[in-house]
Amino acid sequence: MRRDKANYYLDIAEAALSRGTCIRRKFGAVIVKNDQIISTGYVGAPRGRKNCCDIGKCIRQELAIAQGERYELCRSVHAEANAIINAPRNDMIDSTLFLVCHDAQTDELVAGTTPCSMCKRLIINAGIEKVIVRDTKEEYREIQVRDWVYYDDSLEDHRGY
Repeated sequence: MRRDKANYYLDIAEAALSRGTCIRRKFGAVIVKNDQIISTGYVGAPRGRKNCCDIGKCIRQELAIAQGERYELCRSVHAEANAIINAPRNDMIDSTLFLVCHDAQTDELVAGTTPCSMCKRLIINAGIEKVIVRDTKEEYREIQVRDWVYYDDSLEDHRGY
């Protein structure tokens, strides 16, 4: 049986994550428009800087920071951001970003992941229409980016942080 298109591109995003250098989570991203790959990205330190896997530590892990919090302390550029940085904006308008996450220690697929709030803002500004996130080898979720615009989670009460 022939692989459906969404899983085909998710498989490519999964291959991209194998280049990731984060010792906590590995993400792979692929931006596609009109059935053409525009860009790929994976998690890694900015060009020229040492990666977490090279220095053997993660500051967020050392500080026991929970998933989804304090990403400004992370030394890596996220997969979504790297894919966006490497693509012309005009090609990203109305495109789809495919995203896959693995646990860096076990290499197991991490279901239920979503882009962080910083990457959501980049995705919105890039003009990307939809994000497809792998939950199992065959199942995935489709997220309409306009929902992130209408439901602005940055307006939630964060006074305790």
